[in-house]
Amino acid sequence: MPVDKKISRRQALKHGLNAAAAGVVLPHFVSCQRPAPTPTIVAPKSVTGTPANDQIGVGIIGCGRRNGQLAIGKGGQGMRPEYARIVATADFNKRRADMWAHHYKAKAFQDYRELLDRKEVDVVVYATPEHWHYLPCIHACQAGKDIYGEQPLSHTIREGRVMVEAVRKYKRVFQTGEQQRSHPKTRKAVEMILNGRIGKIQQVIGYNYPSPYECDFPPQPVPEYLDWDRWCGPNEVVPYHTDLYLSRIPYEPEPDFPVSPAEKFAVGPGWMSFRPYSGGELPNWGCHGLSMVHWALQMDASGPVEIWVDPAEKLEKVIYDTPAKRDRGDAACSKSIINYKYANGVVLTLSSIENKVGGGAIFIGEKGRITIFRGGYECDPPDLDQDPLPKDAVRVIKSDNHMQNFYDCVVSRQDPIMNVESGHRVATLCHLGNIARWLGRPLKWDPEKEIFPGDEEANSFIDVPKRKGYELPEQV
Repeated sequence: MPVDKKISRRQALKHGLNAAAAGVVLPHFVSCQRPAPTPTIVAPKSVTGTPANDQIGVGIIGCGRRNGQLAIGKGGQGMRPEYARIVATADFNKRRADMWAHHYKAKAFQDYRELLDRKEVDVVVYATPEHWHYLPCIHACQAGKDIYGEQPLSHTIREGRVMVEAVRKYKRVFQTGEQQRSHPKTRKAVEMILNGRIGKIQQVIGYNYPSPYECDFPPQPVPEYLDWDRWCGPNEVVPYHTDLYLSRIPYEPEPDFPVSPAEKFAVGPGWMSFRPYSGGELPNWGCHGLSMVHWALQMDASGPVEIWVDPAEKLEKVIYDTPAKRDRGDAACSKSIINYKYANGVVLTLSSIENKVGGGAIFIGEKGRITIFRGGYECDPPDLDQDPLPKDAVRVIKSDNHMQNFYDCVVSRQDPIMNVESGHRVATLCHLGNIARWLGRPLKWDPEKEIFPGDEEANSFIDVPKRKGYELPEQV
C-alpha cells in the first residue's frame, strides 16, 4: 500500500478523534475507584514491518469466544493487519486479558477504563455479556474512541437510547455487529424487496426465538483471576457458577487460548439464556434475522406500533438450579407467538420453526415471496431475481466486509452500514417481544417517544434496576 495513503488514513483518524477527546473526563463507578492512568507504551512493529502508528490502534474489551472470532476474521469479517492492529486488551478475567495481550504483543488490563486512557487506542471492539454493553459504549464515546459493538446493541430500550445519544453527542463512528448487512446476497434480496419485485408486502414471518429464563445455581469458588463482582455489573451479585459465567455451552474457546477444566466440561445454557444478564435468544440471534426485516421494511429509524402474543398469557417462570441442556428452557420460553404491527399495516409474526429463517425472514407480497436466510435467499416464483434492477433502482449502502466497513468509516467519518440508531431499533424490536411475552397482553408502542402510552406497568420494563455505581448517566 502506498505510504501516502497510510499517512492520510492516520491523519484523518486523528482529526476525527481530536474533536471529542479534548478535555474529556470519564465518569467512574461509585463502587470502584478509578485507577490512575498508566504510562504510555511504545507500540511494537506490525507483522508487515510497517510502523504501528500508521495503523488504527484497536482496544479489545471482552477477551472471549465472540471477540476471538472477530479477531481472526471468522467468515471473512475480521481485522486486516494493513489497516488495524490490537494494541490493548481488557477483561474482568485477568487470565484471558493477559493471554490475549501476550499473543498480540499488546497491553493488558482488568479494568477497561484504563484501556480507554491509552493514546494508542483509536477504536474499541467490545464483545461482552449483554448487560455490559451500555457502559463501555458510553465511556468509549466520552474518551473519543470509535466503536465496533457486538449485538444486541443494548440490554434494555432505555440503555439503547442513551447509547445513541452518546454516539451522536461525541460524533463517534459506531458499527453494530450484525454482519448479515454486509453480505452481498442478503443485500441483493433486500434491494429486490425495496424495488417491488414481490409487490406490496402483506406479511413477514420470522423465527420463533426463545425468551430468557432464570438460574439459581449452587455456589462454586470464584477463580482468583476473575473479578466476579464487576462481572455481575448492574445486577445483584449472585454466587459464581461456571455455567452462568460462560456465554454458550458447549463453549468454543477463543483461538489459541486454552480453557480451564471447569469451562471444558460445563453443560448448561450459559449467560446468554438467563435473566437478568440477557434477553435470551430473541435478541441474541433475533437481532440478526430481524435486522433483515427492518432493513427491507425501511424501519431503521422507527418500529412497530402494536405488539401482542398468541396465546395471550404470560410465559411460565423457568429456573435452572442444576446445569442442564437448553431444551427445557427454550421450549417453555418460545411457546407464544409474537406479533408486531407497523403503522403502514404490515404485520411481522415470529412463528416459524425453520432454522434457516432465524437468519432472516419470509417476506410475502402480492407478486410472490422472498425468503432471506443467513448467507442467501430464495425466490418464489424462482425467476423473481433473473432480471437486473434498473439503473434508477433504490439501493442500500454497499458493504461486503462488516469490519472493513467500520474501519473505512473511521477514516471517512461517515455512518457505517449498521449504525447505532439502526442497531437500537432492531434491539428494541426484540425487547418489545420479550415484554409482550412477560405481560401476556396486547401493547401499544410509540416508536418516536419510545414509551407504551398510558401503560405504567409496561413502561416499567423499558429499563431494569441497577446497582449503585452502575446507573445510567442522567446526561452523557
